Amino acid sequence: MLDLLIKNGMVVDGSGAPRFAADLGIRAGRIVQIGKITETAAETIDASDCVVAPGFVDPHTHYDAQLLWDPFATPSTLHGVTTVIGGNCGFGLAPLGEEGADYTRRMMAKVEGMPLKTLEEGIDWNWKTFGEYLDRLDGKIACNAAFLVGHCQIRRLVMGTAATGNEATPAQVEEMKALLREAITAGGIGFSTTQAHTHQDGDGNYVASRFASSEEIIALAGVCRDHEGTTLEVIVDGCLGKFTDRETDLLIDMSLAANRPINWNVMGVGATDPDRHQHQLEAGSKAKAKGARIMALTMPTIGGLKMSFLDHCALFLIPGWEPIMQLPVPERIERLRDPETRRQMDEMARDPRAGVLTALSRWGAYVIGDTVAAENEGLFGKTIEEIAKTRGQSEQDTLFDIVCADGLETGLWPLPPDDDEASWKMRAEVWRDERALIGGSDAGAHLDRMCGASYPTGFLGDIVRDRGLFPLEEAIQLMTDKPARLFGLRERGRLEEGWHADIVVFDPATIASGPIKNRTDLPGNCDRLFAASEGIRHVFVNGREIVRDGQETGAIPGQLLRSGRDTRTVTPLD
Repeated sequence: MLDLLIKNGMVVDGSGAPRFAADLGIRAGRIVQIGKITETAAETIDASDCVVAPGFVDPHTHYDAQLLWDPFATPSTLHGVTTVIGGNCGFGLAPLGEEGADYTRRMMAKVEGMPLKTLEEGIDWNWKTFGEYLDRLDGKIACNAAFLVGHCQIRRLVMGTAATGNEATPAQVEEMKALLREAITAGGIGFSTTQAHTHQDGDGNYVASRFASSEEIIALAGVCRDHEGTTLEVIVDGCLGKFTDRETDLLIDMSLAANRPINWNVMGVGATDPDRHQHQLEAGSKAKAKGARIMALTMPTIGGLKMSFLDHCALFLIPGWEPIMQLPVPERIERLRDPETRRQMDEMARDPRAGVLTALSRWGAYVIGDTVAAENEGLFGKTIEEIAKTRGQSEQDTLFDIVCADGLETGLWPLPPDDDEASWKMRAEVWRDERALIGGSDAGAHLDRMCGASYPTGFLGDIVRDRGLFPLEEAIQLMTDKPARLFGLRERGRLEEGWHADIVVFDPATIASGPIKNRTDLPGNCDRLFAASEGIRHVFVNGREIVRDGQETGAIPGQLLRSGRDTRTVTPLD
């Protein structure tokens, strides 16, 4: 007898092949039969009018903390995600030194937008090694999860406070390599690091890995060469604009040292600056010519990024803005009211050296969200352009006046700058490019700013069905088999007999992401942005149902994926 029979569905198996009508039989967490099935089952689900597909793989998340209080990694699993990759950008929760928990909490609160109170009250921080951290999750999660080993943690543990502002000695690099080997042996799936100036710790300093020499980073990447089923991930300043030659060389040298592909997050694609993403993709071509492999992650959806003049967000990263945005709120408001300061901030925001951040200077393209002041009542949902015309003043003055009146608490939602036919055509071309990969949600991070976790349903609903920009079979392959093959996930990413039964069943006529809304459900009674799903009927992980009709079932069949055991080696030439 089968454990589960999914009948009458339209199978899209993740390979890119055309859809076909078939039943799926599952036993002991594996797909044992695909076709017309007559065998009885303990449970039968009718998938009439639905697509049956592999569960989606999210290659860039920060669920390292959230999974400790939310085994469902919501809302990702509600949108059909069955496997998440964490430990990205050089950040993680392990290993920890004697006083590492406090520093790590404050760093993650600053750099990844996780409420500090949530990190303090939602986690007991009762581990030291990377292996002990993984053991805390093993057998206690609803989705499958794999974790990279973050550079910042091992550097801080070896160098202490000297990790900030100093290069490591050869002996310290050897200590870091030993820690990395230990973490990978325990199950870490590779190495991640950051050199980005946008990443600062809780003390306001650049994070530890920012001070690492290229030699240190390459040496650490090289550790992966000796361990089966490992990979690399990196963030550099060029991810926000264009890579310097040094950055491209660093990524190539890391890939060559490890004999592994390396991915980075996240590449924007749009007609307003097509040279940027073409330049970034060219790094992949240069890598291939040298026997290395660089993969750019790119999101298939746009928009949904909340801004604020009160709390840290991309506005704080505009070159020249930081001295003003870091002032105490009363002084910040005073400066923001000053006409000369406004002129200077406008000039700095439009400076081409700000890269992709120049898009934030489109003052008229902000939609007003939540407001506080009485004089701002009734502005919700209106654009600054509309309000400025009514008031007869400039768009920047209108925006700054509204924000100052609210004590900086105004919620601001910038309209996407590249929601046009030419941009979408470019994106469709990039999705098919061998140098790019769908992903980059940052799910589990930046909780007050964004909800990228909903991209699978947004892609299938808005882009595939409503806009007709991409075939369904290919879209599913890009979110299942392609990331699974990049990370070497064993027997996951496709619907094949003998493979793990990670499956999503959805209604193609109604699948969509719900609107992004604020929700107060984090430990410490803290808020986050959240998007429900529409059209997701069932989500199965290892053969057990974790989501039914958009709601968690309570089952936790997810597997902690460990390098080698659950992943195979992928080289740059694969």
